[in-house]
Amino acid sequence: MGKSDSRRVVEEIYAAFVIGDIEGVLNLLTEDVEWYHPRRQDIPWGGYRRGRQQVAEFFKAIGDTIEVERFEPARFVVEGGSVSVLGSETARVKATGLHYDTEWVHVFTVKEGKVSEFREYTDTATVIEALKAG
Repeated sequence: MGKSDSRRVVEEIYAAFVIGDIEGVLNLLTEDVEWYHPRRQDIPWGGYRRGRQQVAEFFKAIGDTIEVERFEPARFVVEGGSVSVLGSETARVKATGLHYDTEWVHVFTVKEGKVSEFREYTDTATVIEALKAG
């Protein structure tokens, strides 16, 4: 799988996410995908997950907690099956009505046309502040 193929898989995941097609996202993951977002103790969608079902729970927690208003992958860095994406987002926390803006880095590992690992690095303090304020 070449660089362009790995990037295409990640772009397809983002396209599906933006339109709310979580099933489309899940279909682009390996059965035993490893998925990580920091601060499990403070962020409902944070923590380590393994397998499509647990990743589905990640997306459910996002949908239950926030409304993503802007989601912008801006720069893709591809090295074989590794795709790192620098981007940013704006979201509104449903419970508090507060917004947050944050930048992030997503790191994907793509194997045989599917994502086998995902890790997010972000400014969790901004997210936690919006979640807990009010």
